[in-house]
Amino acid sequence: MSLKVYNTMTRSKELFKPLEPGKVKMYVCGPTVYDYIHIGNARPAIFFDVVRRYLKYIGYEVRYVVNFTDVDDKLIRKAEQTGETVPQIAEKYIAAYYEDIDALRVGRADANPRVTDHMNEIIAFIAELMDKGYAYESGGDVYFRTEKFAEYGKLSHQNLQELQFGIRVEVDERKESPQDFVLWKAAKPGEIHWSSPWGEGRPGWHIECSAMARQYLGETLDIHGGGHDLQFPHHECEVAQSESANGKPLANYWMHNGYIHINNEKMSKSLGNGINVRELVRKVKPEALRFFFLSTHYRNPLNFSDEALEQAGKGVERLANGLANLRHRLKTASPGEADEQVSAAIERARTMFRDKMDDDFNTADAITAMFDAVAEGNAYMARSDVTAPTLQLVIDALLEWNTVLGIIPEEAADELLDEEIERLIAERAEARKAKNWARADEIRDLLTAKGIVLEDTPQGLRWRRK
Repeated sequence: MSLKVYNTMTRSKELFKPLEPGKVKMYVCGPTVYDYIHIGNARPAIFFDVVRRYLKYIGYEVRYVVNFTDVDDKLIRKAEQTGETVPQIAEKYIAAYYEDIDALRVGRADANPRVTDHMNEIIAFIAELMDKGYAYESGGDVYFRTEKFAEYGKLSHQNLQELQFGIRVEVDERKESPQDFVLWKAAKPGEIHWSSPWGEGRPGWHIECSAMARQYLGETLDIHGGGHDLQFPHHECEVAQSESANGKPLANYWMHNGYIHINNEKMSKSLGNGINVRELVRKVKPEALRFFFLSTHYRNPLNFSDEALEQAGKGVERLANGLANLRHRLKTASPGEADEQVSAAIERARTMFRDKMDDDFNTADAITAMFDAVAEGNAYMARSDVTAPTLQLVIDALLEWNTVLGIIPEEAADELLDEEIERLIAERAEARKAKNWARADEIRDLLTAKGIVLEDTPQGLRWRRK
């Protein structure tokens, strides 16, 4: 089965085919850094981390960009409330963001561009739109002329007459049309601002991603992602801006994760029912949070509750204990050959894992493949003729899939037992003998990362733990 991705633009699953064979360009809208991230931010952070991991797992080279909105109304209000500057607020919460995603075992993006570092690119982008007649200046503000972009509404599948305007799409009598949205805001007294051809001011929200996505990934992306709430107006406005300026599709695949509910009530700032990630990880293992988010298909709504989190924790414990038991039994297993039935069962689980992940990143069913492998391993360990190669097959499969999902705790997944070290050293020796230097170096780097030191002695190659 080949990878299929649900494309919000077409409302259908499509065969994934990147612009450049073997390479994927992926842009996901990041947080507005005026506060600590909450679980609504954590869901896309974790899910798109898994998307990137899986794309790499199946052989793609991925360029992954997540932006920071480090100037907007929220940061300005926060600065006024605290007596700090907008840059100080941004620095504080960007540092906190990194701490929180690190705690969630989320890999850092290849680039995290900030709005304030790309003002020249943003201003140039707005100027392009004005030159082409897609934007106009009014009282120091600059607006996008939505009626000129005939396809406005195609991502959210609305037309101009049906559109319900969401947050940050401001209605202003200075606009030519109520649907027009701001690209550049004239500065109010005392506000942070930058110089532009239209006077002192700062960018609107939507233009930043159009400018930074083009700067880092080019005019057309393979994947553009974010939460469902960004579909309109933010992503819709990005489409209008970028495609008007570039004359090309902004992205070939649009991916949006579903909403989160707190105890069956939709999470929202107005209700004040958001839960900060850093508060949560003090009480819950990060792998349990990852398991919780990934145990429901990413496009479906997700209900957060103490009971659901407890069940996720139990799921993680079952997997971690299963892996620990396999490794413990490996110490006393006979050398022998790999059991054919177990080998076939693990291969079926591997096929299932791939098939489910290829089906629009169905992590919920992919997790089932891991439980199937643990169950197979447990049943096998009850036998009297247990062999090390058979156990190793199950262990390797679990570790392999965990590199994608990240739901088995590091202490369980990362420890190398003596038998595994010996096996890797032997495999490295075979690779060197076959002049497969890349594999030999890969094994050496893995052992080094796990704290294993290799030493040449008169008796041959030896190893020790740091």
